[in-house]
Amino acid sequence: MPKPTDRTILVVDDEEDVRDYFADILRDAGFKVVTAADGGEALERIKEKPPDFISLDLVMPRKSGIKLLYELRHNKEWVKIPVVIVTAHAHDGEGKKDFQTIFEDKSFLGPNFYLEKPIDEEKYVRMVCENVGVEYDEPEQEEKAHKQRSEIEGLIKDADPDTLSEILKRLKEKG
Repeated sequence: MPKPTDRTILVVDDEEDVRDYFADILRDAGFKVVTAADGGEALERIKEKPPDFISLDLVMPRKSGIKLLYELRHNKEWVKIPVVIVTAHAHDGEGKKDFQTIFEDKSFLGPNFYLEKPIDEEKYVRMVCENVGVEYDEPEQEEKAHKQRSEIEGLIKDADPDTLSEILKRLKEKG
């Protein structure tokens, strides 16, 4: 089975901090990441080397996400590249019309999925993994729980009886 390092993800978003955030999440998961600030720049990256997956913002200057998606879906080399629309504008005036066109117009071969900002990091990485044929590596829940238990045990050893009573009371309330 391929590894994340075998796959390149193109992250397209006009907001630099958002673009960097998504890129960091994917790099932390082991993927190679290329970024673009709008659809025009993304098209240049795709022409250089088509990515294995595209994370695409909907509302951007110069060339919007829907315009890029239209070009991708009408190019025989790029039509099969999985795309996720990641937007904060699915239901507002800025992106609602484009969003409806993408997902409701039967003549438009839309993206594979969409996520609304703010995203759930784990869901985002899992979705990318599934679409590029990479096994998703579950976070080590047991290791995390063990570290938390150890930390709690250390705090309990040093706590006075009144603090322990208050903690116990609050835990019982949360049930």
